[in-house]
Amino acid sequence: MAKEKFPITPAIRLLRQKKIDFTPHLYAYEEKGGTTVSARELGVDEHGVIKTLIMEDDGKQPLIILMHGDRQVSTRELARQISARSVTPCAVDVANRHSGYLVGGTSPLATRRPMPVYVEASILELPRIYLNGGKRGFLIGIAPEVLTTLLNATPVNVAQS
Repeated sequence: MAKEKFPITPAIRLLRQKKIDFTPHLYAYEEKGGTTVSARELGVDEHGVIKTLIMEDDGKQPLIILMHGDRQVSTRELARQISARSVTPCAVDVANRHSGYLVGGTSPLATRRPMPVYVEASILELPRIYLNGGKRGFLIGIAPEVLTTLLNATPVNVAQS
């Protein structure tokens, strides 16, 4: 049986360079489908599919927040926890420019511009997570501790249902 081909993105290059174990998962991308579609296609719980959201603080400084697929980010609580007056989602074109990836395929790994990374603390308690691998329709399965060891992600408690 032939090995399944998957995209070699900046995120994959970084994981290989750092010798971090991951599993590639391709799926049929649906515009505006989000984590509901990717979880269904992979046959995993949406809670373990992690969204990579590019936001900016009141000083227009970009940041990444990683959140469970079935939860939303309380931007008010995030701003409070990072000592900012406010935090808002970036416009799509601005997010694309900061990350170097297209929205819908944004990986927190190997972004074009270094940004602080925040992660919902409960994500770190999961046995395995699924993150975007840097292309629409492509997730990678990794151990959650990679977020803190490789990305130096700061745990926060900002999830809301």
